[in-house]
Amino acid sequence: METDDISQVAVLGAGNMGHGITEVVAMAGYDVVMRDIEDEFVDSGYENIEWSLGKLADGGKIDDPDAVLDRIETTTDLETAVDDADVVIEVAPERMALKKEIYTELDELAPEYAILASNTSSLSITEIASATDREDQVVGTHFFNPPVKMGLVEVIYGEHTADETAEVAYGFAESLGKTPIYVRKDVQGFVVNSVLGPFMTEPAWMVSNDEATVKEADAAMVHQRGYPMGPFELADLTGIDIGYSVREEAGITNPPFIEAKVEAGDLGRKTGKGYYDYEEGDGPDYAEGDGEGFDTLRVEARMVNEAAKLIGGEVATPDAVDTGMRLGAGFSEGPCRRADREGLDSMLDKLETLHEETGEERFQPADYLRALVEDGHTGVEAGAGFYEYDEHGEPVEGR
Repeated sequence: METDDISQVAVLGAGNMGHGITEVVAMAGYDVVMRDIEDEFVDSGYENIEWSLGKLADGGKIDDPDAVLDRIETTTDLETAVDDADVVIEVAPERMALKKEIYTELDELAPEYAILASNTSSLSITEIASATDREDQVVGTHFFNPPVKMGLVEVIYGEHTADETAEVAYGFAESLGKTPIYVRKDVQGFVVNSVLGPFMTEPAWMVSNDEATVKEADAAMVHQRGYPMGPFELADLTGIDIGYSVREEAGITNPPFIEAKVEAGDLGRKTGKGYYDYEEGDGPDYAEGDGEGFDTLRVEARMVNEAAKLIGGEVATPDAVDTGMRLGAGFSEGPCRRADREGLDSMLDKLETLHEETGEERFQPADYLRALVEDGHTGVEAGAGFYEYDEHGEPVEGR
């Protein structure tokens, strides 16, 4: 199959991500069936699509919302949804047992040529695919929330995903007006969540150890380093329990400060209180001067270290990492490009110092980062780092 052969798509799930992906697919001109297990879920998802298309039409971003709606069908029957689908996008809850159950059924019901794509943000594509007899046709297509607005799609290889499958999924994402990046190995967190992890957890470790406060971390990362939100502000927005559960599933230790919030049921904006108070307080109320003294390099060095693991492990290129973090996390600059400007030697020095002082494994420098520095590839000033640079300091290519 090639991307041009795709005409019929099935989306399994009508929640926030499911109806958002359905809308994007229909806006791109494809016929799509949105399926969920209950009529009320399907009806709610369809109503949300109608509302969203109306807003887009009011803003002049689409001309004919009715034409888009005409391309969408709904059902609660899985066989009906996938009967003639060229691509099936599964958007079920993040429970491995449930996903494998769905893929076992898809193996029986979907056409033999169909690509089976999972929108999982954290679970193994390889394990999901193991529920089928067509592991080569299973691929990850991780959209970001909300799909209508967010431009990134991570195209993730499972251990047995065929190049042809990934290439068609990549082209399909482009046909939706999205920017895809390849994640060439099935690593936990893929690209964006792998690199974003330390941004969220390292400040929490620092607060847990009485080395910083919430306001200091958020103020420093926003006002000193230019991130769109501070780590605690972002966690409150997305839900503290979401990241907590993903780390639990992956066997990553959560900082005590995060555990305490989850145990107390203070999960962020959705509960009225998290790291900030949204009921009786003013929410994120940090000021520019609150960030003085916060160790931003400690946080950024850990993010760069995760990027180096991905690149050294041939999971993703520097450009894919940077594109992912800009489009998927809203960073103004990718971590590889920023690290090359700051100097990879300073990142390595920070990690080595912290590793020696604490013995904590999370500070262990990546072999690839160490090799770059040992080879003198420390960044822009050296002419090479994660990227190679011309005489004007402009990147030529990822290494």
